[in-house]
Amino acid sequence: MKTEPLPRAVIFDLDGVVVDTAHLHFIAWQRLAQRIGISIDTAFNEQLKGVSRQASLLKILAAGGQTGTFTQADIDAMAAEKNADYVGLLTGLTTADILPGIRELLLTLREQGVLTGLASVSQNAPQVLRALGLEGAFDYVADTRRIANSKPHPEIFLNVCEALNIAPQQAVGIEDAQAGIDALRAGGIFSIGIGATLEGADYRLDSTGGLTWAVIRQQWFRHQADI
Repeated sequence: MKTEPLPRAVIFDLDGVVVDTAHLHFIAWQRLAQRIGISIDTAFNEQLKGVSRQASLLKILAAGGQTGTFTQADIDAMAAEKNADYVGLLTGLTTADILPGIRELLLTLREQGVLTGLASVSQNAPQVLRALGLEGAFDYVADTRRIANSKPHPEIFLNVCEALNIAPQQAVGIEDAQAGIDALRAGGIFSIGIGATLEGADYRLDSTGGLTWAVIRQQWFRHQADI
């Protein structure tokens, strides 16, 4: 079924799309992993992008051969420990940390009447947005308390579409993680990937610096012509 001539909404991931806090997550996860005798590197950290806190911790435990070693209470405590460390690292964020082109894109979308949503599995998303001065920039920010399934499941993107009162086929999703691209594809949402190694995105850019409303619109038209 054909959608409208232009997308009605653009849905953003947070980490790696609006702001780069992946290195802060890595520092916090690495500290926790070292404490329990597990070594992780930046390559392993790529597997954690777009994945929830609990799921990330389970991946780390599996990588260290410690699956089943800890009780659920231990896991909850470790997840809280990592989050407290990460939140402490967030205190240094400022508006200067917004990734290139994103502030301008959000302003243009508002001017064009295009809805905006944030689909981040991070429970700290509201705090990050406040630090960046973007707390009012999105029409809807996904509430992680209502999301049962982490990416690559499409639930969080479908939740945003529902909240914005649009069909998935009327939205564009922007992601920097493979799990996010896979989630967008599973949800039937046109996907734009940010990063050189992503596979399966409908369109891909090396960085957010080239992400403009003109580019989104052009690629949307091309996509519509093919369906």
